[in-house]
Amino acid sequence: MESRGLTLRSKSRRPRPQISAPKPISGPLPTSNGSKGAGTPGQNTSSPSSTSLDRAPSKGATSDLVKRRYSTRFNQVPDFDVSAPPVPGLPKAPATYGGLSPPETSRRPSTESSGPPKVDLNALRDPSLPVDKYVANLLANASEEEIEAFQKSLRKVKNRTSTDLQQNVYQNRTQFIKISKEAEKLKGEMRTLRTLMAELTTALGQTTIGNTPNPMSPAVDEYMPKRNANRSSVANLESMWNVQLQTLWKTVEGSQKFLPVVPGRHIVMETGHWVELDSATWKPRRPVHIVLLNDHLLIAAKKRKRVDQSSHRGPVPTKLVAEECWPLQDVDMIDLGANLSAGVARDEAEDRGIANAINVRVGGKPFTYRHDKRDSSAKGELLATFRKTVEDLRRTLRSETEAASKSTESFGYLGVRRPSHSPMPDQYDGGESTRDKPEVRIDVDGKQQNLRWVDGQVDELDIDIALQRFEEAVANVERLRKLAKGLKGNAIAQDVINTKVDERAATLAEVILRALVDTHSFPVSTKTRVSWLTRLGFEDQAREAFLKTRSEIVSKRIRACVFEGDLPLYIFQISYVYFTLIKNTISIYQQCFPPVMSSASIRWAKHHLDGFNALLTRQLSSVQRGTTVWQKCIDIVHEQADQLTEVGVDFTDLVAKDLETGEEFTERPQMTRSESLISGLADTAAAAAII
Repeated sequence: MESRGLTLRSKSRRPRPQISAPKPISGPLPTSNGSKGAGTPGQNTSSPSSTSLDRAPSKGATSDLVKRRYSTRFNQVPDFDVSAPPVPGLPKAPATYGGLSPPETSRRPSTESSGPPKVDLNALRDPSLPVDKYVANLLANASEEEIEAFQKSLRKVKNRTSTDLQQNVYQNRTQFIKISKEAEKLKGEMRTLRTLMAELTTALGQTTIGNTPNPMSPAVDEYMPKRNANRSSVANLESMWNVQLQTLWKTVEGSQKFLPVVPGRHIVMETGHWVELDSATWKPRRPVHIVLLNDHLLIAAKKRKRVDQSSHRGPVPTKLVAEECWPLQDVDMIDLGANLSAGVARDEAEDRGIANAINVRVGGKPFTYRHDKRDSSAKGELLATFRKTVEDLRRTLRSETEAASKSTESFGYLGVRRPSHSPMPDQYDGGESTRDKPEVRIDVDGKQQNLRWVDGQVDELDIDIALQRFEEAVANVERLRKLAKGLKGNAIAQDVINTKVDERAATLAEVILRALVDTHSFPVSTKTRVSWLTRLGFEDQAREAFLKTRSEIVSKRIRACVFEGDLPLYIFQISYVYFTLIKNTISIYQQCFPPVMSSASIRWAKHHLDGFNALLTRQLSSVQRGTTVWQKCIDIVHEQADQLTEVGVDFTDLVAKDLETGEEFTERPQMTRSESLISGLADTAAAAAII
């Protein structure tokens, strides 16, 4: 095959094709050979002969290709029916597909742009709600009116929530009071049940414990059956108990100093054959004798008597000496053999006698005692009797306390607790039972009520004060005071009501005074609070609190004025502050307080006017009288002082009085030591020159 290469020879030149501008095609192109070549993919698989024919150079082929390149072809829809239904839209993609979609709360403003934004209570209840982001997304496309409507809706929800909260607090308080009363009632019933159960336990214990002989008072045991018929006699019991105590004093040396004669004190149980053990080593220390009384526990040690060994034969006699004596309510008695576990440790403990030992703890100090007879039931009897005696003592002390409190409650009812050991007045005791004493009653609107009804009214007053319902609280105080004033024939009830009401009125006045101090610049609220305090009888405190607060405002505003070199400007500032605040204070005072108290406001204004004159005198002390600056300052002061005439006060003669009359200043700045020395030398030199 002959190869072809590059050459510089000139060949016959062909005429260049002319390329025309692209023409727009408004309709489908006619079918031709060229269109077949660019048709469907099936037409591209034609024979090579047809392809070579299409690619053969012809006139205007390049022009057709360029036209086809810069042209647009619109295919004609073969079958177009106008009456056909519209094509359905595409289904929505999942909201959280790919994690790219924003949360639901951020799409609400765009999806709900058709209507104003609404308050979603469920969203607001979420504690983890991002408030700023939520409001920004919700009000992104809202207009000014919609924002104001949304703000009003939020305020309504806030007010409704606040009201619901107050109602819940009131309901909870009421329910708490009811539950407290029911609990007090239930406590009394449980106390009665406990007393009955203790009596039943005592009756059953008497059948098991049995009658143990008393080794110290055999003479008493001999004639006890004779006294069974007179057991109910209090005098016989007291005499029998005194005989027991006297026998105890004779038998146990030193017991009289621990156990003097007290009405009702008697011996409950005596038991011997006990040994005191060392709490650390468990070694026996000394034999002891235990005496259980109704209010004390006595420990007596056995000691040998001093006898002459030459003339005495047989065992050495012993005596009992009182070593320890504790109040029964301070004693804890524990059975050491109750918590022993099975095994080698238990056998070892039984060998050492721990199973028959008890531990007595008094004020954190332990004492260990063991019974000598290991097969005896003395330990169990002592523990059972001790527990029963302690329970009886507690019940007796409780009943005495309740009797004292009931007597105070039924007559005084002032909430003052009287100790159980203090004697009650004779008019309250009288030897009668508390349930037989008359109850104090008062007449309320034709109905008889007791003092517990007064407590209910006081509780309602406390609730009104806590919820700051001042109008209702003041009305309740006035009603209770009127009720107490009408009880002229019942001095006790009158004192009770007045004491309780005065205490609540003082608390209510403190709360209203704090509110008055916070709103002293608003005439309407100040007038309302002053009227409440006047109805409560605290008008003097209201006046003092109001004027004191206004004085603090004057001092605060004056300290904010700073002198920067322009004296007339500074004089204008301080005069404007002084006289404007004085005018406003007198105006509010005249609206809120009665006219009979107007002198206090004038006195207050005069006091601050004197302070202004002193300040003005210090500022103009360095200015020469009669100069332009001095006269300008005086004119500014009088111009500001003229506004006091709007509230009926004329202080024209008192403003800058010393400056205008030319009198000497009462307060001159004191000279230092060097200045006084220089002044003295100057006076001396002037006198020498004259001479």
